[in-house]
Amino acid sequence: MSSLTNLPAPGSESPDTRRPTGIDRVLSLIERAGNALPNPILLFTGLFVLLAVVSTALALADVSVAVPGTDETKSITGLFTGEGVRWLTENLITNFATFPPIAAVLLMIMAVGVAEKAGLLETVMRATLARAPRAVLPYLLALIACQAHMISDVAAIVLPPLAAVVFKSAGRHPVAGLIGGFACVGAGYAAGFTIGSLDALYIGITQQAASVLPAAEGLDLNLLINYFFTASSSLVLGLLGGFLISRVLEPRLAPYEPTADEPDEPDEPDEPDEPDFTLTPAQRRGLLFTALVVILYAGAVLSLWLPEGAPLRGEGGALVPSPLLTGVVPVLFGAFLLAGITYGFTVKALAGSEGVVTAMTDSVKNMSGYIVLMFVAAQVIALFNWSNVGILLAVKAAAGLDSIGLTGFWALIAFVLLVSCLNLFIVSGSALWSLVGPVFVPAFMLLGMSPALSQAAFRIGDSATGIITPMNPYVFLLLAMLRQYEPEARLGTLISRLSIFTVPFLVVWLAILGIFYGFDLPLGPGAQLGLK
Repeated sequence: MSSLTNLPAPGSESPDTRRPTGIDRVLSLIERAGNALPNPILLFTGLFVLLAVVSTALALADVSVAVPGTDETKSITGLFTGEGVRWLTENLITNFATFPPIAAVLLMIMAVGVAEKAGLLETVMRATLARAPRAVLPYLLALIACQAHMISDVAAIVLPPLAAVVFKSAGRHPVAGLIGGFACVGAGYAAGFTIGSLDALYIGITQQAASVLPAAEGLDLNLLINYFFTASSSLVLGLLGGFLISRVLEPRLAPYEPTADEPDEPDEPDEPDEPDFTLTPAQRRGLLFTALVVILYAGAVLSLWLPEGAPLRGEGGALVPSPLLTGVVPVLFGAFLLAGITYGFTVKALAGSEGVVTAMTDSVKNMSGYIVLMFVAAQVIALFNWSNVGILLAVKAAAGLDSIGLTGFWALIAFVLLVSCLNLFIVSGSALWSLVGPVFVPAFMLLGMSPALSQAAFRIGDSATGIITPMNPYVFLLLAMLRQYEPEARLGTLISRLSIFTVPFLVVWLAILGIFYGFDLPLGPGAQLGLK
């Protein structure tokens, strides 16, 4: 694979005689605007300072806001006051330590890290893709890619080159597998019938954002509040992605001609012509043992939930809500950890207990940037809530949407489009949701929409456009991979191919949300669209 350090900066590729196209101009504009943005950590630091100044000014002006649904009126409190200094001194650590996404995300990352280090996740993808018939391969690739958030950003690194090699071995264009795999990973990133750290990240921020309103009391906000929506979306988007790969992307590619630098191209006479995807006996045995362990584990969990009087039933014996749903993160942690350990020990990929500890430790090391970002984001959201600026903005946003007639599903469409545009510049889902969630979650609650609905809408905007922005570092990794097949490939060419997926995914995903909204279908277990 070509080194990223050898890639030209976006917009600085070797000049040719071709005049800049419309996509080149758009990309150049996006690049300049995105480069003008600071690091997300600095962005949130600036937002904290701005919020501190605004809250103080509003407090000195004696601004207050009436809390809808109650007779209560809350005054804006400023950070740069004696009260504000006391609050920050007493709560700086608490704001961070109790920020909901932190513990849940790190817990899931540790367990998924073991499964990844053991090779379980890659083996499952290789075995599944390699066995697919030629005609079905694009659809299976897209379906798997739409579950990618289960293994976080690793999917953007592992799946595309693997898909390229599998496509080549099946007699299809490897570039279609490479670009199609990446596009479906990104554009369908927040879909999936699997649960991962992304779900834990979203729900933590959603809970914090909703807590500014009294209506949040009694709401069952758990990890699965979007599960019905994401599970069904991943199936539809998988079919759509497969169609776009097979019928739109692949036919538009030039005839495939192997290059000297192409991966897996035989250089020696005794090398095989095609890669061998046959699982070793140890890998097959590992998958079998892992499946058995996971089935037994699932059975044990269900036995603690389904029977009458089971300890994981909710109040009054209810299945929903219940401790199983509110505590689903530890349950999933156990499932991933058992699966990773079982497979790793079977194939001898983990060196005993030390190997497990090392895998968990390494996975947390890679989250250092996220932890710093969450520290700053936690302070911003806490200040939003404490100063009452958050509820003031929510009330004003709700009133503004209502005044221009943007209510109901039209308001959700406007929100998705806004997030889609912001996602071109702020590609971190945690940063973007931390930025817009504290305003729009309570704003939509004031319009009668549940936090689950706001979160579902955010998923769409946060996924669809991330694949076409130069702010996404994995785009340049993909360009390096693409140049192994097409040495003259340029960034504009790559983005134009990826853009094939953006609008269809955005439109179809919005249509799926519209079906849930129109038929008042629950977005997840116990997660209704409206507020009770």
